[in-house]
Amino acid sequence: MGKLTLSIAEKIISSAFEKAADLKLKPMTVVVLDAGGHMIAMARQDGSSIMRPQIAGGKAYGALAVGAGTRWLNANAETRPHFVQALNGASGGQIVPVPGGVLVKDADGEVLGAVGVTGDTSDNDEAAAVAGIEAVKLVADCG
Repeated sequence: MGKLTLSIAEKIISSAFEKAADLKLKPMTVVVLDAGGHMIAMARQDGSSIMRPQIAGGKAYGALAVGAGTRWLNANAETRPHFVQALNGASGGQIVPVPGGVLVKDADGEVLGAVGVTGDTSDNDEAAAVAGIEAVKLVADCG
């Protein structure tokens, strides 16, 4: 597979929402970006607060920016805060360095894009993103 399509992105989102329902999570927002960082799709559940699209997008963008899921960024924010601060500054403040931003890869390891999820705890956000990615038979890289 060479790229994420709108149809695939919509399936990722619906599967992430299904996982959130199974876990009884708070209202979620999911953003799917292509490998170039362009938004393919975004959806907010009823009750999702107003900044959630930006947060989910920042998680996905952060994963693409460093080539690793945002769990890696979160660990570096704790051990190398100046690096993450500089990275976020260089990106114009677009990076949200907490779990919930997951790279989407094909079976050969090629990065096809990223999914960002927000609305509950970072670990739960990440679990929903992974479920969405795995539902379309792609590989999730959490970092």
